[in-house]
Amino acid sequence: MSDPAYEFIKTETRDHVFTMTMNRPERMNALHSPAHMEMADAWDRFADDPELWVGIVTGAGERAFCAGNDLKHTAGGGDMTIPPSGFAGLTSRFDCSKPIISAVNGVAMGGGFEIALATDIIIAGDTARFALPEPKVGMAALFGGMQRLPSQIGLKNAMAMMLTARHIDAAEAYRLGIVQEVTAPGALLARANAWADEICECAPLSIRATKTVAMGSLGRPLEQSLNMNVKELGELFGSQDFREGPRAFAEKRKPNWKGR
Repeated sequence: MSDPAYEFIKTETRDHVFTMTMNRPERMNALHSPAHMEMADAWDRFADDPELWVGIVTGAGERAFCAGNDLKHTAGGGDMTIPPSGFAGLTSRFDCSKPIISAVNGVAMGGGFEIALATDIIIAGDTARFALPEPKVGMAALFGGMQRLPSQIGLKNAMAMMLTARHIDAAEAYRLGIVQEVTAPGALLARANAWADEICECAPLSIRATKTVAMGSLGRPLEQSLNMNVKELGELFGSQDFREGPRAFAEKRKPNWKGR
């Protein structure tokens, strides 16, 4: 069901999957402060709803996933406020243990690329393009791009992109490991939903614990990572689903996950 309360985004839920669409196609889905605030609110609702297990973010229209910051709005003296949870309400949202998929249609530039980098899986249409072009206009990728890209594709590959501000296509993004699947643009949301459905076949608390441990282990020695006190693991071990999984396996049936 779509949510009519927002002006610059659209939201929809299907079973346990939440889809957010940046809806400013006339600006190539570039974001200004009101759009950031709406996205932050929608991601808050996603994080707080126990029935929503996987998120998808995409952009309206065929030209762009998100062209980044709305420079026309900024140049006209518009409000530049960013919510505490970051660009698109996502790039500084470090406490969300639910997986999020980017379905990248068209260009993902600057902040748009940083949105995708902040998600867990990226599915791209074969016309998608990616870049951190900020140095071309005397700026820098301030919403996690300079940090996330090297950790995700290696320092030299990231420096080759960042120091030239060059664009790469979906095929090269797949080769570098930025993108996990390339598909025809018309099949993009179907493929993103197929990935979401595959995730939903797993126990949601197991998925959240896995994401939390994986992200929390980045940059830590293995011994320290193995001894982390992870709230999500405690929730998993004390849950109904922790008992349901082995029971369903023994009974040769699909598990009935509750997320609790």
